[in-house]
Amino acid sequence: MDRLSAIEAFVKVAELKSFSAAAARLGTSKSVVSRNVSALEAQLGLRLFQRTTRALTLTEAGRSYLERVSQILLDLQEADEAVSQLQAAPRGRLKISAPMSFGFLHLAPALADFLAQYPGLEVDMAMSDRFVDLIEEGFDLAVRIGALPDSSLIAKKIAPIRRVISASPHYLKTHGAPDVPQDLQRHQCLCNSNQPEGTEWRFVTPEGKALTVPVKGRLALNNGDALRVAALNHMGFIDIPTFLIGEDLRAGTLVSVLDDYMPQTLALHVVYPHARHLTPKVRAFIDFVSSRFGPRPYWDA
Repeated sequence: MDRLSAIEAFVKVAELKSFSAAAARLGTSKSVVSRNVSALEAQLGLRLFQRTTRALTLTEAGRSYLERVSQILLDLQEADEAVSQLQAAPRGRLKISAPMSFGFLHLAPALADFLAQYPGLEVDMAMSDRFVDLIEEGFDLAVRIGALPDSSLIAKKIAPIRRVISASPHYLKTHGAPDVPQDLQRHQCLCNSNQPEGTEWRFVTPEGKALTVPVKGRLALNNGDALRVAALNHMGFIDIPTFLIGEDLRAGTLVSVLDDYMPQTLALHVVYPHARHLTPKVRAFIDFVSSRFGPRPYWDA
């Protein structure tokens, strides 16, 4: 038995909760992974996993062993990187997950400069508003906006994301502008059907109290770009970030309202799996987007 290969197989199965997924990640067959884990269990004289037809879980001994050998593998990785030429220049393939609208409008145009700066890198960016599992789906990092519920990931704040309520000048001339958030209840509001709170818009009073206003309208859409187009066509108010409509606000084709009531709590983050040392390619990307977008993003200039 190759002890290191067996330990790597065990750790990968424990992370992914699947022999098949571990085999795919390690570039080998399920039978090889299974044999390695079984050989490791035989050598240790204990079971590391409880296997049923429906679930694969670590035993108490397995959890204890995982904690210790994971640290050993991290130490080995650090030792390899310390003597590797990869430390001198980022190389290889960087797999990125990014939200659809932000990825299309801002990240995709920036990648030409990023790749020119790092000729040893290749980038594979998947744009989707689906919340991806970085480890299970093999991503090096994700660009995310808003809440970050997964505490097992490391997050680096890149830039603030500012929300505004806006409508076209024609709509405001025809229907008037709201003085307070509650006035939106008598207006057409274009809601994002892709968000659970899409029909409940959140504000903060000048006194600092949170305020939620239920809104409605004749049109709901599941994409920020489509909501922007609808607002430009005089169909009502939208509640979306300025990275989507910064140019429209500067041009006057959209006008913001209720600015004194808008809580500014969102941010653009890069998130990545926990490791004691960043790989050069991940560090290079974080440094690049920090310089490109933060701390005062150009779309708010």
